[in-house]
Amino acid sequence: MELKVKDLIKQKGMTMQQFAEMLGVTRDTLTRNINGNPTLETLERIANALEVDITELFMRNTADSEVNGYVKVKGTLYEVHSFEDLEKLIKLKK
Repeated sequence: MELKVKDLIKQKGMTMQQFAEMLGVTRDTLTRNINGNPTLETLERIANALEVDITELFMRNTADSEVNGYVKVKGTLYEVHSFEDLEKLIKLKK
């Protein structure tokens, strides 16, 4: 699952370092979260800090506008294939 967090941070006029400090994490931790498999809680924190909907964090494939990947929620790993799947997980968490 490819995230567009770096692009959103840049659009907000911040550096990765500044954004990491805003979240209260190191730049290395932020980078690992963006490039790895972040938890839903981490994605929510990033989205809230960037003032965007969580679905805006994901790159959209121009061919099919779907996401594919895994999201860990409360210790359980879920496979997602669409923004609808992702939204269901968000509702499940609440």
